[in-house]
Amino acid sequence: MGDTSARVITWQRRRASAVAFWREFTTNKGGLFGLGLLTLIVALSALAPLITDEAGLDVTRAAGLPLQPPSWEYLLGTDVDGRSVLLMTFWGARVSLLVGFAATVLSVFIGTLVGIAAAHFGGWISGLLLRFTDFFLVLPSLVLAMALSAVLPRGIMTIIVAVGVTSWPTTARLVRAQTLTIESRPYIERARALGGGHPHIIGKHVLPAVMPLVLANTTLVVGNSIIAESTLSFLGLGDPSAVSWGSMLQTALSSGAVTANAWWYVLPPGIAIVVIVLSFTLVGRALEMVLNPRLKQGGRA
Repeated sequence: MGDTSARVITWQRRRASAVAFWREFTTNKGGLFGLGLLTLIVALSALAPLITDEAGLDVTRAAGLPLQPPSWEYLLGTDVDGRSVLLMTFWGARVSLLVGFAATVLSVFIGTLVGIAAAHFGGWISGLLLRFTDFFLVLPSLVLAMALSAVLPRGIMTIIVAVGVTSWPTTARLVRAQTLTIESRPYIERARALGGGHPHIIGKHVLPAVMPLVLANTTLVVGNSIIAESTLSFLGLGDPSAVSWGSMLQTALSSGAVTANAWWYVLPPGIAIVVIVLSFTLVGRALEMVLNPRLKQGGRA
C-alpha cells in the first residue's frame, strides 16, 4: 500500500513538472514557432508515402521535361531527369530526418556515456577518456566523417555512423561538467555513505539530473547532423540510391542546373535545410531558457 501511494505521488509530481515545463516553454514565441515548423515537416515526411507516389522518383518513369519551370502540373518544376522537384523534396526530408535523428541518438549516447564515466570514476579512467575526447575534438569532425564515408560501404547507415561517431565530444564535455556539479552536492555524499554503489548513484541521481541538459543539447545536435549529412551527400559521399536534400544540391551543381538558372531545382532543398536547422535551433534555445533560468534572467537584464 505504501509503495502504491509513493508511486502515485511520484507520478503526480512528474505530471505537475511536465505541465509547468510546457507552460514555461509556451512563453517562448521562437520555440513555439520552431516546434510548429518541426511538427509540420515531420508530419509531411511521415505522410509522404500516402500523399505522393514514390514511383515518381524513378528516372525511368519520369514524365516531365528536363529542368521544366514551375507550373500547375509541377509546382516546383522538374530536375534534369524530368522528376518533380516537389516530390524529391518530400522524400528527401525523410532521408535527412532519419540520418539526423539516428546520428544524434548515436552521438548523444556516446557523449553521455563518456561524460558521465569521466566525471564519476575520475583517476586514470577520467584521464584516458578525456584524452580520447580531446583527440576527436582536435580532428575536424567533417573531415573525419568524410574519411569514414569514403572507407565504409556507401549507404545511409554509413552516413549515420560517420556523423554519429564524430560529433559526440561536445556532448561529452557538457555532460562531464554537469556531472561534476551534481556529484559535489550533499545528497550524493549521503548516498555514498549509505552504501549506494556506482549503478545506484549514476542511475538514480546523476542521470536524471543530467537528462534535461542532454535533451536541450540533442535538439542542437540534430540540426548539426542534418547539415553534416547534406554536406556529405553534396560531396558525393551519400547513398547514391536515396534522394536527400544534399544529393539534390549535388546533382543540381554537377548537371549544370545552376548555370542554366534553374533556380527551382536549387532553392527548395537549400531552403528546406535552412528551415529545419533553424527550427531545431529555436527549439533548442527555448529548452535551454526553460531548463536554465539563469539564461532567462541574463536575457532580461
